[in-house]
Amino acid sequence: MDRLEPVWEDRLRQFACQLVDQQRARIIVAPTEARSGFWFGGGNLSEDRRGTLHLVGRYRDQGDSRTGINAGRRGWQLALFRSTDRGESFTPTLRFSKEDLTVGDHGVLSIEGSALAWSDGRVELFVSTEKSGIGYPAEVASFLKHGCGVWTIDRIEAPSPEALAHARPTTLLASTDPTCLHVKDPSVYCEASGHVWLMFCSHPYGWTSSNTGRVHRAAGQPRFGPPCFDFFPRGRTWDVAIARGTCIVDVPRVGVFRDRRVSLLFYDGGESIRPLEEHTQAVRRPRGSSCEELGGVAYFLDGDPSQIHRLSDLLPLFVSPWGSGSSRYVDVLAAADAFYVTWQQAQSDGSQPLVLNRLERTEVERSLRGRGAPLTPR
Repeated sequence: MDRLEPVWEDRLRQFACQLVDQQRARIIVAPTEARSGFWFGGGNLSEDRRGTLHLVGRYRDQGDSRTGINAGRRGWQLALFRSTDRGESFTPTLRFSKEDLTVGDHGVLSIEGSALAWSDGRVELFVSTEKSGIGYPAEVASFLKHGCGVWTIDRIEAPSPEALAHARPTTLLASTDPTCLHVKDPSVYCEASGHVWLMFCSHPYGWTSSNTGRVHRAAGQPRFGPPCFDFFPRGRTWDVAIARGTCIVDVPRVGVFRDRRVSLLFYDGGESIRPLEEHTQAVRRPRGSSCEELGGVAYFLDGDPSQIHRLSDLLPLFVSPWGSGSSRYVDVLAAADAFYVTWQQAQSDGSQPLVLNRLERTEVERSLRGRGAPLTPR
């Protein structure tokens, strides 16, 4: 199996922890309330041709999907922000309500993950929403809870972020397969060649697990190909129930990594969809659950995602030092001057604001340089 030597896997872990540095990060967007069940995030940070940074994410308020979305507002607004000072401050530029994201007769019950991408001078917004009026397949129809719907991913395209307000969403990805019925949380990875991957999360009809899939769009082509729902399988320990890929970033081609293309895949994981009851004498640690996931990272070589290797096999790599320990929805923007890393970070009050860590390119390249054996597989 094409895998790096342990010494270089350790170097990748160190690089990943430099990016997702819990202590260095600062809050850039706070949720509407500072308590459990409230957060902002689930989106990404991107850069236009002028060097302006654009942030997208959704505001989520407390609500319990097990008894129906009407128990709370949940994902009630999608928001875009702009930064003209390289991430020092962010100004709101555009907001979408649930009504704004309606597709046909399918009203939006909740807004979930989103991603902003740039292509040929135009901007694409991918957003997942829970919609009413879709229903479950006949063989599992009784499992659809009252007041709940089905998650799908939509696409909105415009010549500029501001023009997105006047464009209408169209459904890009949906499923009728009970094993991967809900699709949500899109993430965009653009290769230097122009090929585009759209990663996404899927859930079965009973919401018993979380999985990672992807679709691919060849360079210069207008449409994505068919989806692969088992792109990144769930793990065997702390991530046995949840494995949601959130972003892919290429390692800078410096030092021992200069002659080999290495890509990191950040993901959210958990031992169970719902919180586990611990034995009183068990080792106490964050175990991760839906809405309180922990963070991990994996890698693959030479642009080949058919062999992905975890760097966080036994334990999560990214845990907030506060609250539940949740650290999720990592996104990495590899800009010319720095790496801009955002994620939702649990706080002692139970909330999850969006935090940012800015890591200078010079600092990254200095840490990746070093002497050692050639970067060869084992």
